[in-house]
Amino acid sequence: MQKKLIHKSFLLIIALLLLAGGKVSAQRTLIDVKVDSAAILIGEQTVLHLTVTTDKDKPVQIVIPTDTLMRGVEVLDLSKADSSVIENDRLLIRQDILVTSFDSSLYLLPPFKVIDGVDTVYSNQVALKVSTIPVNVDKPEEFYDIKDIWKPPFVLADYYPLIYGILLALFLICVIAYIIKRMRNKQSLIPFRKPEPQLPPHEQAIKELDEIKQQKLWQQGRSKEYYTLVTETLRRYIVGRFGINAMEMTSGEILDIIRKQYEADSVYENLKQILNLSDFVKFAKMNPLPDENDLSMMNAYLFINQTKVEEAPETTETTETEEKQATETIDSTLTKE
Repeated sequence: MQKKLIHKSFLLIIALLLLAGGKVSAQRTLIDVKVDSAAILIGEQTVLHLTVTTDKDKPVQIVIPTDTLMRGVEVLDLSKADSSVIENDRLLIRQDILVTSFDSSLYLLPPFKVIDGVDTVYSNQVALKVSTIPVNVDKPEEFYDIKDIWKPPFVLADYYPLIYGILLALFLICVIAYIIKRMRNKQSLIPFRKPEPQLPPHEQAIKELDEIKQQKLWQQGRSKEYYTLVTETLRRYIVGRFGINAMEMTSGEILDIIRKQYEADSVYENLKQILNLSDFVKFAKMNPLPDENDLSMMNAYLFINQTKVEEAPETTETTETEEKQATETIDSTLTKE
């Protein structure tokens, strides 16, 4: 009876020890390595799959070389560690290592290690066989020299960017040259814009005189500006009507030409009154009387109407009617002032 009790106690102690040992071993950090392909040719690549199993809250450090695993085996890339929680509240860490070799040999890769606190856990070792490309040395005719650089076929689409770039550069050069030329010639940048129809010299002059009258300059004490505008209008009319450069001539030179062009004293006297009075106002700072200002405007209208180029009248009655209308226009203009 006593022997049976001792035997049962002994078995119970062994069972407790086994359970305690299993629990301890279950909590240990584990590291495992697998290889995709254990045999490669020189220059080919293979992947080592590293798996670490540890407690969820236990800090561990995986030691992986970043350049070479050993002499002859190089590390090309190291993936980012991927972790996930598995059963029994354990943490599974996966990481891939891309390796290659350029020396043919049979390599026994060194074990990877994990630092688990004060302990260091090592992985299993894997072998890697690196072979050379088989060459038949008995048949040298099978050896070929390095081939020349292969020239690809001509494809027009490959040159589209260059062609478009050249065309765009030429277009911009032409546009810039065109703009510079138009600006130097003081021309509009729009080449096909229809030019505004130009009025005959006498109509343009009458139009400008009407605008000067509407400004009422001498009534505001601006006599110099008034006579400057009137004489410039007459000078431009003389340029268009007689083809002389009246803008650069003195009053005396203009009067000499008009006297030679027309024998009628009225034409000469009308222009002389305006130009002489204008010179006094501009250079002698004379302040004319209102009647003199009205007379200057009337003489300007008369000079233009008496020297304008008449169109061939259909009848004498039509000509007389036009003259009558011009006289009435001048009279009504002076009456408004």
